[in-house]
Amino acid sequence: MIEDDDAPVFAIAVAADLASMHPQTLRQYDRIGLVVPGRTRGGSRRYSARNIQQLREVARLSAEGMSLPAIARLLDLEDEVRALRRRVNDLEGALRAERQNRPGVRVFAAGAGGVIPVSNGRRVRRSTEVVLWRPGGRSED
Repeated sequence: MIEDDDAPVFAIAVAADLASMHPQTLRQYDRIGLVVPGRTRGGSRRYSARNIQQLREVARLSAEGMSLPAIARLLDLEDEVRALRRRVNDLEGALRAERQNRPGVRVFAAGAGGVIPVSNGRRVRRSTEVVLWRPGGRSED
């Protein structure tokens, strides 16, 4: 299959065949925003492998009695989950890179002076100070 599931490569006739639907059904789903394919410069619809999966899911859920607005909401939520998973993966990668670039500085301590990095294995002396915060920006001990 195709490496990028989001690459718009299938013409409407091929996509309809892969999804076991009539091309007019795909056009209708596009019009109502249910499954929206990519477009060529000339305006022709191009469906991705993910679009084909969505079309099959729409057919299955519709056959089970789910309404098209409910299916649209479900597809939107699945897209949001996919985007959030990508974001989590990106953040985890950035965190791994940061940890590799700053070995030994993985622990932080908080005190009256703010948050500071602490070398791994080093203990921070605990403070028993009480700091009173005042809206004017002054603090008293």
